[in-house]
Amino acid sequence: MRGEKVYEYTVQITGVTDFGVTAEAILSGQTPVPPQGARFDFTFDGQAQGKIAGRIHGIDYFRMRADGRAELDIRGVIETGDGHRISLVATGITTPRADGVMDLVETVQLTTASPEYAWVNTRPFWAIGTSSGGSIHIEVYQQ
Repeated sequence: MRGEKVYEYTVQITGVTDFGVTAEAILSGQTPVPPQGARFDFTFDGQAQGKIAGRIHGIDYFRMRADGRAELDIRGVIETGDGHRISLVATGITTPRADGVMDLVETVQLTTASPEYAWVNTRPFWAIGTSSGGSIHIEVYQQ
């Protein structure tokens, strides 16, 4: 069951903080994921389009497991084109494909005190998307 598509966005990774091993080394295959896993903080920035539209930016506290699956812990802000802010919190997983693209599945919580977007406070959202080459594309749905 897909639900209603509310918005989609494309963001670029704007920065990476690593903790002992670089994301580049792991993603290029130069270094295997350590047995204890690896942590990276990815900052991102881009644009959302749809029922919610505007600039989206934030950080993903990304944890990669030794088996290649990664856990997403995302905190962000959507600054709408009409001057409102919506808090975005998402958790999920990403799974690598053989071609280097990563599939993403997320649960999303949106929160705001803005009366124009108060409807987001009472809705469950989920998202699917892909990540490749420093670019992430996500489609967000409500049930």
